Amino acid sequence: MSLEERRAREQAARRRLIVSTARGVAEAEGWEAVTTRRLSAEIEYSQPVLYKHFAGMEQIAAAVAVEGFGELAEAVRTARSGPDALLQVAHAYVDFARANPAVYDAMFTRGTTLQFAAPDTPPQLKAAFAELREAVATVADGQDVDALTEVVWAALHGLVALGRGGRLRPGLDADRIRLLVAQIAGA
Repeated sequence: MSLEERRAREQAARRRLIVSTARGVAEAEGWEAVTTRRLSAEIEYSQPVLYKHFAGMEQIAAAVAVEGFGELAEAVRTARSGPDALLQVAHAYVDFARANPAVYDAMFTRGTTLQFAAPDTPPQLKAAFAELREAVATVADGQDVDALTEVVWAALHGLVALGRGGRLRPGLDADRIRLLVAQIAGA
């Protein structure tokens, strides 16, 4: 192994450590607790080392978001089976958001440099949309699948955001998801 290969491997490991530490602190204490000073203390590297990997907190949050989109894509892919694929996917989406609130915030509510539906959109974002699209396609019945997928995505995000904000009556997520899917599927 060359020196360059070893350095690249070590840099990748440090980058993963920074991202996983940011994610852990955010999930435990919220994003306001995630600072470069805090991360430096947690991982025992100086702040300049963090800045060699990320220009600032926005890029760290974006890295957490990209990781989250990869995980969401996998959760949706795993759920997408059988005649009720869209129902299973909708539940998987809401379950993912509930289980990973700080990651979900990085994905959808925190300011990041991530671009959606652009040439430089990270593959993990495209994969998450594509997996949701596959489930929506099973019920699209001649409709514009991409537009319908965006509507489903927006509706699921709305359920998550309103639920997390205490704006919906508790304990009715399954009913709401069932109603949403029934409307989309035309049942």
